[in-house]
Amino acid sequence: MKILLAGILGGIVMFIWTSVAHMFLPLGEAGIREIPNEKDVLNVMQSNIGEQSGLYFFPGPGLGPNPTRQQKSEAMKHVEEKLATNPSGLLLYHPPRTPFAFGKSLGIEFATELLESILVVFLLSQTRIASFGGRFGFVFVAGILAAIATNISYWNWYGFPAVYTASYISIQVIGFFCIGLVAALVLRKSPVPATP
Repeated sequence: MKILLAGILGGIVMFIWTSVAHMFLPLGEAGIREIPNEKDVLNVMQSNIGEQSGLYFFPGPGLGPNPTRQQKSEAMKHVEEKLATNPSGLLLYHPPRTPFAFGKSLGIEFATELLESILVVFLLSQTRIASFGGRFGFVFVAGILAAIATNISYWNWYGFPAVYTASYISIQVIGFFCIGLVAALVLRKSPVPATP
């Protein structure tokens, strides 16, 4: 019960922190900008991409669907040339859709952070770490691992802005810092009675 309690409380505290980070601090918006001449750009996207939701990488290799290994290999030889002469990036695109379901997305976010907390507290419970600092440190280091697992790769391979990457790493690490404090407090080891 203590493990589950620590996981649930940690998840709640993490959710409160991430809500503050996104709604009251600039961390959630760091590195994100609006597109200049947005209306014109959106019209061009809609007329060219239409109803095909997806994550688009550009400039593409120009291979079309189901290229052979040889075609992929040949296209890779021209990647640097394309990057040197064209803009590049990722585009997450959705056609016009129903209004954004904020409540549903908030619920999914809470469930995700709750699951993260329960899992890291479960892992902590499988160790023999007895000290407050050790329990806190275990969860904190797990948070650093979680924070860099995708954020650094997205910065490295896809060119995500450094300020965006640093902000999202910070949000995650501080979230696990909060879980670590809760877990270290709730999962105090009972003192072993002295043998006569």
